[in-house]
Amino acid sequence: MEPDFSKYQLEGDPSAWANENGLVVPVVTRGGSEGGDTGQSGGASRISGVSIQHTPAKRLWFGKVSNEAGYRSVPHHHGEAETGGYVLSGRARIYFGGRFEDYIDMAEGDWVFVPPFMPHVECNLDRNNPLTWMTTRTPENIVVNLPQVDDADLRHWADRP
Repeated sequence: MEPDFSKYQLEGDPSAWANENGLVVPVVTRGGSEGGDTGQSGGASRISGVSIQHTPAKRLWFGKVSNEAGYRSVPHHHGEAETGGYVLSGRARIYFGGRFEDYIDMAEGDWVFVPPFMPHVECNLDRNNPLTWMTTRTPENIVVNLPQVDDADLRHWADRP
């Protein structure tokens, strides 16, 4: 019995994503050839797997973000971009609020949504091991760095275990 695909109606024209032969096909970025020309916050490495920089994607950024042991970003936001993150390995903390007085902690397997224009500080809670996130943003990887804050202004940062 043949599957019935008639219920999947194509709406729109995918031809904008066609390759040089006129075919619309998936685009693979092979491990080791990811783009590194992304917006950065010092100490965070953002590697682009799917982005406008090296694929036909027009409204999506998907990549891997790595933080060294004990890393803490400068305060920043991601402009109009909605951000979704997944803790692939390690322990994370995100400070937020008017003076970054609030925070949430995450561990391997946790997911997070960061709304557009929300100032925050990303941290690797572990003093000895790296933290790796899988992150997606739409429309693309926007990073707007803000003025630095002192470690002492981040509640429970200096005295974390």
